[in-house]
Amino acid sequence: MIRVLLADDQALVRTGFRMILENAGDMEVVGEAGDGAEAVAMAEALSPDVVLMDIRMPVLDGVEATRRVTGAKVLVLTTFDLDEYVYASLRAGASGFLLKDTLAPDLLSAIRVVARGDAVVAPSVTRRLLEKHIGTGEGATAGPDLGSLTDREREVLGLLARGLSNAEIAGRLFLSEGTVKTHVSRVLAKLGLRDRVQAVIAAYESGLVRAGSG
Repeated sequence: MIRVLLADDQALVRTGFRMILENAGDMEVVGEAGDGAEAVAMAEALSPDVVLMDIRMPVLDGVEATRRVTGAKVLVLTTFDLDEYVYASLRAGASGFLLKDTLAPDLLSAIRVVARGDAVVAPSVTRRLLEKHIGTGEGATAGPDLGSLTDREREVLGLLARGLSNAEIAGRLFLSEGTVKTHVSRVLAKLGLRDRVQAVIAAYESGLVRAGSG
């Protein structure tokens, strides 16, 4: 069972999500939070696999709450399809971003993807956001130190940041797909990143990949 925590300041929205998830058969709603601070506390107490996190909430907004949640994957849900929300959420550690009007099958699929450690937002979408925000200096901060990475791991990270899949990276570097997967796992572990989306952000913010590069 995938353990899910719902975080939204609207009780009706939480009720709707609960009905969808509990009818899925492989998901369990372990709690409901009405604001960001409550979401952080409940995530720590209940150890969910995935937190469905609203962006605009009282006390603590969804972006800051996402930053403070540890040990759970965060899937951000909002009515606002704006780049700045997506960007801020991903930088804070979210593994995915969906609109609240997403169809139930797509929502359930996204939760399953995030629960198994993958990201819902495609690297190509992340790259578009980074080209816009980091390319103009908007919201950019000092990136992680890549000094712990080997030359090969830096190479893999650079290709990953350009939106290449493991299979495409393997073809480019003449490696097996399994070897590439191992390199990606080591990059995530060394840099303390949650998933591939976080890795793409790290590559741009560290300067390994520049906005507008091929």
